Amino acid sequence: MRNLALITAILLSVIAAGPAFAVQPDEVLADPVLESRARTLSAELRCMVCQNQSIDDSDADLAKDLRVLVRERLIAGDTDEQVLDFIVSRYGEFVLLKPRLSARNALLWGAPVVLLIGGALLAVFTVRARRRGAERLSDEEQARIAKILDGERG
Repeated sequence: MRNLALITAILLSVIAAGPAFAVQPDEVLADPVLESRARTLSAELRCMVCQNQSIDDSDADLAKDLRVLVRERLIAGDTDEQVLDFIVSRYGEFVLLKPRLSARNALLWGAPVVLLIGGALLAVFTVRARRRGAERLSDEEQARIAKILDGERG
């Protein structure tokens, strides 16, 4: 009986430790479809105060304002993409937790790969050039090296 109480307490603790959303009851939309869309969009937007939380998870005043703004735009009939475009136009692309693919972002993500490949190619060409340089000794240079080596032995 005691073990059952302990297991029950542990299970209740784990269930209670689930994600705590910052959405207040007065923010929740009556239409469950719109509310679901609002929650999805809120999970994609960064809290500009907390920076590593979505506005759905943040208690900051700015996050609340953004949640309300998202819901207002949805009620006005905007598509999800239009809502995101509106928020990005006001706050910049940093507000997106998953940035969109653009030329600037592609350059940012691709630069390390290009540098790594460039460094590998440079290393390969450098090693090849050194090997070729060692093989191209003239007869005169080989004779001088032989004379030096004989001088050290004798």
